[in-house]
Amino acid sequence: MSILDSCPDTVATSSSYDEMNKSKGMSKDYDPQSFESSVYKWWEQSKAFTPSNNKKKAPYVIPMPPPNVTGRLHMGHAIFVAIQDVLARFHRMRGRPVLWLPGTDHAGIATQLQVEKLVQEQEGFSAKKHLSREDFLQRIWTYKEEQGGYITNQLRVLGASADWSRERFTMDPDMSNAVIEAFVRLHDKGLIYKGEYMVNWAPGLQTAVSDLEVEYTEEEGFLYYFKYLLLQDESDASHQEQLYIPVATTRPETIFGDTAVCVNPNDERYQKFIGRQVLVPMTGRTIPVIADEYVDIEFGSGALKITPAHDPNDYTLGKKYNLTFINIMNKDGSLNTQVPEKYQGLDRFDARTQLWEDMVSADLTLSKKPHMQRIPRSQRGGEIIEPLVSKQWFVKTQEMGAKALHVVQSGEMKIVPSRFEKIWYNWLIDIHDWCISRQLIWGHRIPVWYVGNNSDEYIVARNQQEARDIAVNQRGHSQDVMLTQDEDVLDTWFSSGLWPFATVGWPSQSEHDPESDLSRFYPATCLETGYDILFFWVARMAMLGLELTGKSPFSVVYLHGLVRAADGSKMSKTKGNVIDPLDTVDKYGADSLRYSLVTGVTPGQDIPLNMEKIEATRNFANKLWNCCKFVTENALKGADAAELASLGVAGTMTQEEYDTLALPERYIVSKCHELVQSVTEDIENYSLGAGGSKVYEFLWDQFADWYIEISKTRLYEGAGGGGNEEAKAARRVLVYILDTSLRLLHPYMPYVTEQLWHHLPRAKQENGFAVHALMLADWPQLDDDQPLVQNAVDVKLFETFQALTRSIRNARAEYNVEQGKRISATVIISAGKLKDELKAELKSLVALCRLLPDESSVCDAESDEAKAAAMVESVRLVVQDGIEVILPLSGLLDPVKERKRLQKQVEKLDKEIEKLAGRLSAKGFVDKAPAELVAKAREELALLESQASKVRSSLNSIMV
Repeated sequence: MSILDSCPDTVATSSSYDEMNKSKGMSKDYDPQSFESSVYKWWEQSKAFTPSNNKKKAPYVIPMPPPNVTGRLHMGHAIFVAIQDVLARFHRMRGRPVLWLPGTDHAGIATQLQVEKLVQEQEGFSAKKHLSREDFLQRIWTYKEEQGGYITNQLRVLGASADWSRERFTMDPDMSNAVIEAFVRLHDKGLIYKGEYMVNWAPGLQTAVSDLEVEYTEEEGFLYYFKYLLLQDESDASHQEQLYIPVATTRPETIFGDTAVCVNPNDERYQKFIGRQVLVPMTGRTIPVIADEYVDIEFGSGALKITPAHDPNDYTLGKKYNLTFINIMNKDGSLNTQVPEKYQGLDRFDARTQLWEDMVSADLTLSKKPHMQRIPRSQRGGEIIEPLVSKQWFVKTQEMGAKALHVVQSGEMKIVPSRFEKIWYNWLIDIHDWCISRQLIWGHRIPVWYVGNNSDEYIVARNQQEARDIAVNQRGHSQDVMLTQDEDVLDTWFSSGLWPFATVGWPSQSEHDPESDLSRFYPATCLETGYDILFFWVARMAMLGLELTGKSPFSVVYLHGLVRAADGSKMSKTKGNVIDPLDTVDKYGADSLRYSLVTGVTPGQDIPLNMEKIEATRNFANKLWNCCKFVTENALKGADAAELASLGVAGTMTQEEYDTLALPERYIVSKCHELVQSVTEDIENYSLGAGGSKVYEFLWDQFADWYIEISKTRLYEGAGGGGNEEAKAARRVLVYILDTSLRLLHPYMPYVTEQLWHHLPRAKQENGFAVHALMLADWPQLDDDQPLVQNAVDVKLFETFQALTRSIRNARAEYNVEQGKRISATVIISAGKLKDELKAELKSLVALCRLLPDESSVCDAESDEAKAAAMVESVRLVVQDGIEVILPLSGLLDPVKERKRLQKQVEKLDKEIEKLAGRLSAKGFVDKAPAELVAKAREELALLESQASKVRSSLNSIMV
């Protein structure tokens, strides 16, 4: 059951969830499971994810990479949700209409394979062999309806603020129409053709697959060395044995498809054989010996068998030298009628074994050696891919690739990080035509109709009626001519390549209609995805978008790395190091997972993830929870209704108000405004990790550790506070800083920030949204030119106060002063603004350093008070030039206890000295031990004696 399903509808459907949340008060502890689902339902049902109608700012559009419709959530989904949601929420809060457009992909191979397995397991027969196309399709649609939807609900659990009202599926009617239109237009432009080419063939699936769906693994195999016998001529008369060329292969069964043996023209061993004929083993067929510098003289025997129909490299050589292409395999991986009868119908691997045995018997083999090789396997079925030449539909990519290359070179489309631009260039410069046909049932059927029984005459059309009209009116066929649609479907990447524009109304909407989705939301702003599909999806979207719309489909391509185990290794069920995102959310909350994925890494870098990091983030959320509890349940207790109403943050603090504040308040506001500016720049520039880390550090290190503690000296009479105006100023700054920080943190940790924000005093809603939510509140800096009050002098002054505080705290720690004990302190400083500021904040120093209020002061260096303090036996701390602290020694320690402690330390050191000195005085040790060991012992003795001397000196200085 989804986490979202566990929330009562009465809570989520209420448009006043924020008021209900506030009225219940804050729970004692941070418990994300108690509110995350409620918050999400409130957002979604309040239509908070739909783009605003703000016409003053350009929309920010992110097309969500569509996960497989029947898939389940994994870390690859979690990382893209975490990053894309940061972008969506940030730009939404900055006032831009944001469209984060979600959807799912039909995933042709993966989905059909699941249904085939299901039918085989439950009904005991092959769906592909025994079901009609229509029945098989219906089974798949039923499976999709049953299993689809899980993944999108799981994305919701992570907090994805996507506009689910616009959710698309790649086989929705409008999406299918877009696919057909794209095919027809590209064919009309001469960019789609049918031809024979080398493809990756999956014999089990019985379809061509894309490069992305092929994974290469290093596996132990064999390198088979055998003889290619030369056809004898007159020059061989002097040789008693028949001459041969030694050749090596990893796939002996492909010998039947050989149409040449190739050697390097510079290889002296074989130069004399170039142009002659050799006999293909076990066939009697002859093939030529050709020469090309492509052959590596040092690899294997230095001679290559050329099988143009079953090897990509051999295919190129076959085209170059106009060799014959012999396809020796059936679609299921068995050998066909192009091989000797004995081997026909054998599986390719059985044929390999049989052929090698027969060649051994015929004395045609040389050796068989173990060999590590890269094996191409189907990502879906795990079977070994067979390269073979097949008649398929292709897209010409040279011209389209050149356009995609240009938009990056010209800066029209930016890739983040920029180091991937070089890879983009290399791939598009060396691009090959794209095989787009798949021999599947599930997918967009190719809109091609064959005329009569002639497979060479076909019509490309949007539907069968249009095909018939063309056949009759343009081709001269009779009205009842037989038309048969192509059985193949299109590559899934073809339909997903249209995703940025097909999802917003192409081709039915007009880009010239300013109110249409196509006009408002295309081109998209940012495409965020993993670097591993830069070529297979991103490049194809760029090519298709430029070709079909004339525009680059997005301005920025942001590439994230892969989520890996803590040690940097790939997550694997076999290794047992897989972190399940839903389990993690159940235990730590979605915010902890999201923040951990986004921060601490840079774009394009792989992300090592461990539970310690996620747990640390949960602890941070708990710290934030407690900060909010302090503000709402303690600091605001003394405020009346009028003051509470005035505390809601409706904009940034003005210079006039800033100037009325005391130093700690001015410092924290100045640092907060600096943070706003820095985080805004970071996210605008796609440095998301840096921005998130800065908010964390500010809240923990500055707000919680410093300002909250200092605010108590304004709020509580016992801590030196109690003044009405001072308390009001503290409450104003506490709310202002916490509210601003929650807004900055919201894109990273949306649930906890939304839940907490409701408990703060809030300004009246004025932005026209239907719901008063933090996710729809204004960003602290709506526009880049918006002024944010900052003062470097105030920051420097307070940093001096912090240094002073740390010096006293360090002295307390060094002298082991009990935590609850208060001590005296005299701060000596030259006259000036710094002295006035520190004097005004003496009560803060007293609170933070546990000082005695009546025995602590700030004074001039030449004052009588400073001179009197210097007369007492004390510890002097130099904080910085011009600032000293005098701490009376009597306050730092209990003389009796300290003498006992030091006496024990002396006795312990004396025993160690006696033991080591005795060892060094022993003649046997000094004479026999290695010199370096003796030297080390003497160094240790000198160190111990020095320590003992210092401890004795301290002991003698203490008077009881």
